[in-house]
Amino acid sequence: MHYTAAGFSGTARPVTGTTPATPAAAAPAAATATSPAPATGATPAARPASDGPRRVRLTVSRVDPWSVMKLSFLLAVAIGIMTVVATAVFWTVLDGMGVFTEVNSLVESIVGKESPVDVLQFVEFNRVVALATLIAIVNMVLITALSTIMAFIYNLVAAMVGGIHLTMTDD
Repeated sequence: MHYTAAGFSGTARPVTGTTPATPAAAAPAAATATSPAPATGATPAARPASDGPRRVRLTVSRVDPWSVMKLSFLLAVAIGIMTVVATAVFWTVLDGMGVFTEVNSLVESIVGKESPVDVLQFVEFNRVVALATLIAIVNMVLITALSTIMAFIYNLVAAMVGGIHLTMTDD
């Protein structure tokens, strides 16, 4: 059976177990399970018992680059938001503990009171969050571009070697 769903296409073959070929063939077996045998004396065909969960072998032969690009962009946006929020929280914790003022006083004690270096000026909240936002935007562009390129490369390689083979079960 060949299928295409959500930008993925592949081939499915049953590995073990048997299933009816058509839905119409499954209907008489389902009807006999709940209704008594016919009065004519004919016995219904018994369905073989399965030995466990049904297993299906699938092959991911192609990945749609457009869907990979959309998904990777949305994931990169989520990662970017997490980066900016985590940076703001981390800065707030460090500032609340007085780390920046301690580092500034350490630099002043080493270099002298009239030091041209002011650590507090470099680690202002607005600067740190702006830098985190810039890094998040660059990461969004890179993650989206690299994921899309990797989808194209996967399609080329899968055309040559057949793709990724998966075996799925219904536990």
